[in-house]
Amino acid sequence: MRSQRSRPRSSRVRRRVLSLLLLFVAPLAAGCLRVNASITVSTNDQVSGTIVAASKPRDDKDQGPQFEENLPFADKVAVSRYDSDGYVGSQASFSDLTFAELPQLADLSRDATGVDISLRRAGNAVILEGRVDLTNVTDPDADIEFSAAFPGDVTSTNGDQIDTGVVRWRLKPGVVSTLSAQASYTDPSTRSFTTAATWLGVTALLAAGMIGFLAWRDRDRSSPRFVGAEQDEGAGR
Repeated sequence: MRSQRSRPRSSRVRRRVLSLLLLFVAPLAAGCLRVNASITVSTNDQVSGTIVAASKPRDDKDQGPQFEENLPFADKVAVSRYDSDGYVGSQASFSDLTFAELPQLADLSRDATGVDISLRRAGNAVILEGRVDLTNVTDPDADIEFSAAFPGDVTSTNGDQIDTGVVRWRLKPGVVSTLSAQASYTDPSTRSFTTAATWLGVTALLAAGMIGFLAWRDRDRSSPRFVGAEQDEGAGR
């Protein structure tokens, strides 16, 4: 019974995982649509990037898609108006998100749908996996693009690798697309442990040296061994 209860919750979590691209696909499926998202992963496994959701206005009052800012990490996200090339809508810029915070970007829009994209670490590799369902997008000219930049070399991907650590996907309307990429760079927790161990070793050496110096400075100068050494030095003079 327990495993059956966990399945619906797991399914809900997967549906909410990083809905970066289709934040407004449902209400805009029949119109000219522009949805561009990009993420940059840092060496500390933190994620920054931007999301643009825009459409061509139907009239002068149409402001296009609008993002909401009621996120638990609102201090890491800035929402602004987007107006470019005849498209209007919203742009969200975010910085220093953890892999765990990333899925909550779906809360920028109540209409987020059709996207399942996740980031996870496996040793010294970070893996991006995703599935984007654009079967409801009927506009053949829709501009839908997603890109990811990693601090290490991309070792495998089904996207367009435009640089050693950068991958881009241009997604086609009307179909289901899968995204995959794997990049290699050192696990920050391992790097932190190595740094801590190095400093611990340096500290231990310094402590040993200080103890040796104090022992030499505070040695018993009246001991026969010390007195004998001083007499030998005097005789030599």
